[in-house]
Amino acid sequence: MKLDTSSYYPRSPLDGEEYASCADSRNQTPPEPTQGTEPEPASETEPVESVPLRKPEPQLEPAPTAASHAMDRFSTVMSWIMVPLLMPVYGMLLAFGLSILTYVPTGTKFGFILVVAGLNILVPALLILLLKKMGVVRDIGLNDRDERLWPYLISILCLGATAMFVAVKGAPMWLTMFFTGGAVAGLVELVVNHWWKISVHAAGVAGIVALLVRIMRDGYPAPSIFVWLCVSIIVAGTVGMCRVWLDRHTVWQVLAGYAVGFCGVFFMTLIH
Repeated sequence: MKLDTSSYYPRSPLDGEEYASCADSRNQTPPEPTQGTEPEPASETEPVESVPLRKPEPQLEPAPTAASHAMDRFSTVMSWIMVPLLMPVYGMLLAFGLSILTYVPTGTKFGFILVVAGLNILVPALLILLLKKMGVVRDIGLNDRDERLWPYLISILCLGATAMFVAVKGAPMWLTMFFTGGAVAGLVELVVNHWWKISVHAAGVAGIVALLVRIMRDGYPAPSIFVWLCVSIIVAGTVGMCRVWLDRHTVWQVLAGYAVGFCGVFFMTLIH
């Protein structure tokens, strides 16, 4: 007599006919698709949405500080105080105060200074303003290399006229050659200007340094000449720094200006 175990355990596929039917169902091959019907396409994964690339945010320059504003103002003021047109007048004042020319009567000194200022400040300034009015020059600061041709020629002619004036009036040869050396330096700058820009500010102040060196050598210098020479060197370095700070010149253009201005004046003043 067969035992009835249904009340004790759940039915198992191993029991009887149900096991056989399960085995048959596993051995059967899947039915082939009938003609005219297409198999269902395999499910494709949904494309991932491309994330748009972020454009790099523009780099903002740091806001100018109070120190940079002060440096801008200082550099601008120094550039105008030491503008090249004033260098002949500064040189004349130093020659009258620190050399044997200190014994020249005050009225004669005043007359010389007026003539030098008229030839090297008033005449060039008026002609440059006229060139600006005509459209030949756009900036009276002459920061564009292409606009410097006529101002260079005007300055060279005015310095040459000043050298002739002081020579006719019996000034020492080193003073005449100071103005001649400035004209020679201007001629070198005019030629180089076709390819490269030289700092005229640096050339002008370096010419003043060369004049003081020349007075120390053969100008019966005053006792304070060495102090003035040190001051002129400091001023020359400050002017060069200011021109670079204002982005008017590179360091090499300032150094070239020093070399041209100093050598032009110093070697010309060696002529007796």
